[in-house]
Amino acid sequence: MTLEQLLSVVGSGALELETAPGGLAEAVTGVAVLDVLDPGVRPRELLLAVGVDAGSAHAVDVLRRAGEAGAAGVVFGPDRSGGAAGTLRAAASETGTPLLFRTPWCSWAQLVGVLRAALAAAGVPPLPTAPDLAPGDLNGLADAVAALVGGAVTVEDTESRVLAYSSTEEDVDDIRRLTILGRRVPPWRVAAMREAGFFAALWGTDDVLHRRAHGDDPERLVCAVRAGGEVLGSLWVAAATGRPLVPDAPEVLRAAARTAAAHLLHHRTRGADGRLVEDAARAVLEGRGSPEVLAERAGLTAQAPCAVLAVAAASATAEGDPSRWHALLGLHCAAFGHRSVVVPAGGRLLVLVGSLDPDPARADGEVERLGASLVARAAAATGTHLCAGLGEVVPGLARAADSRRSAELALSALVYAGGPRAVGRTADVADTVGVMQVVQALRAVPLARGTSVARLAAHDAESGGRLVETLRAYLDHFGDAAAASRALAVHPNSLRYRLRRITQVCGLDLGSPDARLLAQLELRLRESGTGKE
Repeated sequence: MTLEQLLSVVGSGALELETAPGGLAEAVTGVAVLDVLDPGVRPRELLLAVGVDAGSAHAVDVLRRAGEAGAAGVVFGPDRSGGAAGTLRAAASETGTPLLFRTPWCSWAQLVGVLRAALAAAGVPPLPTAPDLAPGDLNGLADAVAALVGGAVTVEDTESRVLAYSSTEEDVDDIRRLTILGRRVPPWRVAAMREAGFFAALWGTDDVLHRRAHGDDPERLVCAVRAGGEVLGSLWVAAATGRPLVPDAPEVLRAAARTAAAHLLHHRTRGADGRLVEDAARAVLEGRGSPEVLAERAGLTAQAPCAVLAVAAASATAEGDPSRWHALLGLHCAAFGHRSVVVPAGGRLLVLVGSLDPDPARADGEVERLGASLVARAAAATGTHLCAGLGEVVPGLARAADSRRSAELALSALVYAGGPRAVGRTADVADTVGVMQVVQALRAVPLARGTSVARLAAHDAESGGRLVETLRAYLDHFGDAAAASRALAVHPNSLRYRLRRITQVCGLDLGSPDARLLAQLELRLRESGTGKE
C-alpha cells in the first residue's frame, strides 16, 4: 500500500501531510509507535512519534534516524507552536522523509487503530513482533519493569482498574493483595487519594510521584503513562518488605512509562474489532443499522433466523453490574454452538443470537434452553440471580429490533412480577404484561381525592405504620390470612389486628370487589412511583 493510498483511505480527519520530498509512491508495510528504550526504526514503516515534542531537537533527531532507516514517514502530534513545522520541514527535506501531523480531534489510540485497519483492509500482513515483549503484552512489561526497579509493579488504567501486574509476589503488602484480587484499587483507597488531590497531581505531571513508607504500607512510586496529551493509565511500583527499590528506580520508571505508552495503545486498540461489532449490533437492534455490515463483522448470516435475549438482575437489590457477566454470557452462547453478540444497554445486556435452526419450533426450543442455561450458569458462577426475557424468533437480522422489543417487554414483566419464574417470553407472562400496560395507561388518569389507599398511605407516613404493606400482602394472597402473614413474617393474629386497623383508619371495605380492584390498581401505581394523592 502506498503512502498516497493510505492517506486517501485514512482521510484528512486523522492525518495532515506536511511534506513528502520523495513523493507519495513509497510503500507502507506497517505502523510503529516510537519506543524510547528501543529506538530502532524499520524500513517502510510509518513511525508515530508519540510523546515527542515537535519543536524539540529530539524531533529532528527522530526524523533523521527515520530517514536513515528508510521509514515510510514520521507522524508528530498536532502541536506546531514555536515554528515546529518549519524546522521539521527542513529536516524532512534534508532526509527525504515524509512528514505528517496527527489532527487535534483524532487521538493516538484512534489513529493507531485506523492506520492498522486500513493496512489490513489492503491485505498488508502484520510484521512479526519481537518474541521477548510483544506489543500489548502488559504482563510482560510489568515483569520487565519489576526486574529493573527491584519491586512489584502494577499497570492500571485511569479508573484504577488493574490491567496487569508483575509475577514477583513475595512479601506483598495488603493493599497490593487486595488490588490484585479485586482487579482494581479498593474503592476506599481511591476515594482517599482523590480527596487528597493525588490523582490531580498524577495526571498533571510527567514526573514520578513518590509515596513514602507508612506503617505496613511500603514505599511506592507511580508515573502516569500518556501518549501526547492523552493519559492512558499509570505504572505503580511497590517496594518489597524490608528491601528498598534500586537507587535509580524513578529514572527507570520514567523511561518505562514512555515505553508503556506503545503497549497501552496496542492493548486499547486491539479491542477495536470487538467495539465495531458491538456498535454494529447496537445499531441493528435499534432499527437503524445495516444487517449486512453486522453479518460481515460478527460472522452471522443476515437472512438466517435470530432472536434477542434481554438479561438483567432479578431485583434492584441484587448485584446488578452487567460487566460481571458480560463475558460469561458470550462464552456460554459459544459453548452451546451459537454465534452471538452481547450488547450492554443501561443496566441490562442484550444477547443477539444468530443462525438459529430454520425450523421455527426447533429455533424456539433453542432459545428457551439457552435462556434457562444462561440464568442457571450466571447464578452458579457469580451468585447473581438473573432474569432473561426471550424475544421472538425472527427470520433475519433485519427484524432483530422487533425481537429486542419483545425480549425487553418480557424481561420487564419478569422483574415486575418478582416471582420464581426467571425466564420467559411475553406469552408466558402475558397477564403481568397486561397489568403493566393498564398501570401505564392509568398514569394520566386523575383519581378521586381521598381514596382509601391515599388515606391509608397518609396515616402510615404520619405514624410510621405498615398498613399499606399489610394491605398489599393481603390482596396479593387472595385474602388468605395465613399466607399473607407468612409473607410479612408476622403472627396471623397480628395480621388480623392490622386488617381491622385498615378498616378503622380508611374505611376500606375488603368485602367489596370494586374497592379491592381500585386498591390493587392504586397500590401498583404507587409502587411505580406515580401514586395519586
